[in-house]
Amino acid sequence: MSIVIEQPVEARLVAAAPRMPNIPATLHYDRRDPFAVRMTFPAPATLEGVEVCWTFARELLAAGLHTAEGHGDVRVRPYGYDRTVLEFHAPEGTAVVHVHSADIRRFLQATSVLVPAGTEHRQLDLDHDLAELMRDAR
Repeated sequence: MSIVIEQPVEARLVAAAPRMPNIPATLHYDRRDPFAVRMTFPAPATLEGVEVCWTFARELLAAGLHTAEGHGDVRVRPYGYDRTVLEFHAPEGTAVVHVHSADIRRFLQATSVLVPAGTEHRQLDLDHDLAELMRDAR
């Protein structure tokens, strides 16, 4: 069984201009980092012209489908029946994107098959991670 799930999604960038361009993005989940998801935007879709990747809690993404969640750099909230808003806050500014809620639900379902919610801790190898930290500290 695979340990990584990647799902392309179409994000709609919310901007001051009347036209809201669609930009490609990828949701990514890795069983080796079971509490986190990543959302990556390719270089052509960013102002800086470099790939941008945001990492945040899988639980935040799931909860944000139903109610406004998040108080830090990433915030998620429902928008109407079929959209979810993701806000990414950085010192350079804020990016706000809309994603089809069905795409997020499909992604979360796939991650739950790989690692059911509430069992993430079973994926961690704390002894190995501690040994790596100790090795790096020398």
